[in-house]
Amino acid sequence: MKRTIDILTGCCKRYAALLLSALILVPSMSGCQDFLDTESSHFSDNKLDSPSDTLYSVIGVLYKLQSLSDRTILLGELRGDLADVTDVTSSDLLEIAMFNVSDENAYNSPRDYYAVINNCNYFLANVDIDMKNNRNEYVFRKEYAVIKAYRAWTYLQLALNYGQVPFVTEPILTQEEAERDYPQYGIEEICEYFINDLQGLETMEVPSYGTIRNTDSRLFYFPMNVLLGDLNLWAGNYKQAALCYYNYLNTRNGVNVGYPLTTSLIQWSRDEINWRGKSLFSSGSGEVYSSTSELITMFPGDSIPSENQYSRLNDYFNPTQNNNNRPSITYSQSLADLSASQVYCHLTNSSDVIYAPATLEGMDRGDLRLNSTFMSTRYYEQDGMRLPVRVNDKYSSRNVHLYRRTMVYLRLAEALNRAGYPRFAFQILSKGVNNSVIASEVLPYCTTAADSAWVSQFNFPNNQYVLRTAVEMTTENTMGIHSKGSGWTEYNEYYVFPDDSTLTPDARLAYQIEKVEDLIVDEEALEFAFEGHRYYDLMRVALRRGEPAYLADRVYARRGAAKVDEMKSFIAKDLYEPANWYLQWNGEIGIEENEYLHTSD
Repeated sequence: MKRTIDILTGCCKRYAALLLSALILVPSMSGCQDFLDTESSHFSDNKLDSPSDTLYSVIGVLYKLQSLSDRTILLGELRGDLADVTDVTSSDLLEIAMFNVSDENAYNSPRDYYAVINNCNYFLANVDIDMKNNRNEYVFRKEYAVIKAYRAWTYLQLALNYGQVPFVTEPILTQEEAERDYPQYGIEEICEYFINDLQGLETMEVPSYGTIRNTDSRLFYFPMNVLLGDLNLWAGNYKQAALCYYNYLNTRNGVNVGYPLTTSLIQWSRDEINWRGKSLFSSGSGEVYSSTSELITMFPGDSIPSENQYSRLNDYFNPTQNNNNRPSITYSQSLADLSASQVYCHLTNSSDVIYAPATLEGMDRGDLRLNSTFMSTRYYEQDGMRLPVRVNDKYSSRNVHLYRRTMVYLRLAEALNRAGYPRFAFQILSKGVNNSVIASEVLPYCTTAADSAWVSQFNFPNNQYVLRTAVEMTTENTMGIHSKGSGWTEYNEYYVFPDDSTLTPDARLAYQIEKVEDLIVDEEALEFAFEGHRYYDLMRVALRRGEPAYLADRVYARRGAAKVDEMKSFIAKDLYEPANWYLQWNGEIGIEENEYLHTSD
C-alpha cells in the first residue's frame, strides 16, 4: 500500500471561515499543515451538538471545496478536445493540456481533496443526527445529507483524476492514523461504496440558509438524485442512473410541477433569409434559484484576487485587465470544426423548411452555440497594432458553475441509451419529451412487456412539458437539445434516428446504441464546451466501450485533422494506454504503469 501521510491533510477543528460576505461572521479555524501535527488529536472528542454547528459545519466544508473549483473545470477541459492553449498560457495550464503534469503544478494537489474529505469524515463521525431542537425538529439531518454528498462528489473527482486513491472514511486526527495503510479504491469501488452510502437520502430536503452574498444558498449543494445518477452512470448501472436523473427532474419543483428544458436557444431570426440576423432567447439564466432556473450547483468564489478562494477562470478564459486582454484558454479547431459540420435547419415564418448554407463563414456556419458563447469582442495592443480577441460569455462570474439542468437531460439520454432505449434518448436530442412523444416514438418499439412497464415509469405530463410548434405560443417550454443551436431539429432531414434494418435484431440495437451515443457525445461538446465535463465524458465512453482510441483520437485531433501528428509530438503521454489518462503525485497516488482502470457495462 502507498504511504498516505503526505496527502491526507486538512483541517480537523470544528469550523472554517468562508468569507462570503463581510456582514456574516463565521468562527475561524487554523489549518493543519499535515497530520504530523499531533496536537490536532485533541479535537477527536469534540461533538457537534449545538444548533449553531449546522451552518458552520457546512460552510466550513464548502470553504475547503472552493479550492477544488477551478481545477475541476481546468482538468476537465484542458485535457479534452474542445479547448486549446494560447501563446500566453502559464506553465501549469500548459502541463495539463499536454498531459505532463508535474508534482509542483498548482492544480496537482491531492491534499486539497483530502482536506475536504477529512472535514466531511470529522463531521460524520461527531454529529448527533438524532438530536432535536425545542420545536421537536431534527437539527442535523439535512446537513448530514449535504456533507455525505460533498464527500461522495469529492471522492469521485479524486478517482476520475488520479485513478486509484487511498480510501478513508474516518477522520485523520493523529500522526499514527495518518501513517496507516489504507485500501486503494478506483472508480468502480468509489461508485459502489457511495451508491450504497447515499441510499435513503434522496428525498432529504436541503437546508436553507437564505441569501449569502446575493446568492441563494440552495445553489451550493449537490442534489442527491443527480449525484446518484452520476455514480450509477460511471458504474454502468444504466437503468438506475436513468431513474435517478428522472427522479430529480420529476421532484425538483415539487409535486405536479415539471422542470422542462425550456426553449432557450440561439437561432437565425424567423424572418431571416439573408443569414444576417440572429435572435438569442435565454430562460432561467443567471445565478438564481427558481422553478425555471438553469443553474443547479455552483461554488462561490471570493471577489478579491489576493484571497485564496478567488477563481481565476474568468482571467484564464477571457480578455481582462488582469491579463492585459490576453486569455490563456481559447476554443479548439476541433470544436470549431464540429460546430461548423452541423446542418442548421431553419423554419421560416411561412413554415418553409430551409437549411443555412454551408458557405457561411466562421461561427455563422452550422450550430450557433459557439457563436453565442463568443458573441462579444475586445481588443489588445501588440506591436503598435490593435488586435481583436473574443470574450467567452460562459465566464463572466466570480463563481464556478458545476451542474445545470441541460446536463441532467443529456446524462438522462446517455443512461437511457445504454439501458437499451436509444429511441427514447434520441427524442431528448431531437424533439424533446413528453408523454405523447413517449407514446408515439418509444413505447411502440418496446419488444417485451417488461420493457414497456419500465419505460412507462417516466411521466412527462403534456400540460407540464409543452412541445414547441411552428406557430409559437407562450406556453411552449420543451424542445430537443440539439435545437438550442441547430435550428428546428424536429424538421431536420439530416438529423434522424440512426438505423440499419439489414442487421439482426440484436446487432441492430447495438448499432443504434453506438450511433446515438456518438450523437450524445457531440451534443455534450456543443452544449457544455469549457464547462469542465468534456475529458470525463470522453473517458466514460472510452472505458465503457473498451476503446482507448475513442478518447485518444479526439484529443490528438484538438487542433484539427491536419495537425494530429503535431499534437502527438506535443503531448508527452501515449493516450492509447489508459494508465496515462490519470495524474500522479509524488509517486504515492495515481495509476501506476500498466495498471488499467475499467468500469463495468
